[in-house]
Amino acid sequence: MRRSLLTAGILVLAGAWLGPLPGLAAEAFYAHMTMHMGVVAVAAPLLAMGLSGGALDPVRRRPDLFHPIAASVVELVVVWSWHAPGLHHFARSRTSGLIAEQGMFLAAGLFVWLSALGGERGRGREAAGIAGLLLTAMHMTLLGALLALATRPLYHAEAGVSGLTALEDQHLGGAIMLLVGGVAYMAGGLWLTVGLLRESEAGESA
Repeated sequence: MRRSLLTAGILVLAGAWLGPLPGLAAEAFYAHMTMHMGVVAVAAPLLAMGLSGGALDPVRRRPDLFHPIAASVVELVVVWSWHAPGLHHFARSRTSGLIAEQGMFLAAGLFVWLSALGGERGRGREAAGIAGLLLTAMHMTLLGALLALATRPLYHAEAGVSGLTALEDQHLGGAIMLLVGGVAYMAGGLWLTVGLLRESEAGESA
């Protein structure tokens, strides 16, 4: 199962980075956001689930470096910084910027998901994992809503593609972040919550 999850995560990364999205992302904000969500909300959790609990799980070796809430704050800083107009334009207009951005997105996403899912399971760690994933869902939802509901384009270098105006393109990208990002992290938090409740019930009945 772990090998299948790792393979699936690698395939998602390959599709995001080697397919048409990088070329489209230079002009289409929605394509850039699709690539972003594919990395942090699809590939990263698949890779983390494939690594968690196995011999390659880094959290088992250094649990002190993987605190879920701290990891969520790190991802917040990384994601919001790269969506500031200056850095965003750098990522959209330069290959080196895109590589740096996508690499940091993957690292931050893996940091959050491994912190929440990896290591030795226990009530304290699972509770922290739930908090970290739900906090990440909240800031992803907030940024997605900001992009989806803005009344003017926040990024001035893009002119819009596929018949969309720049504002419509931005709204579509924000909606993708709301749906994919918010839902993925929320689902991860709820999954951990269900597991924690089952453990509590089993402990009470023992």
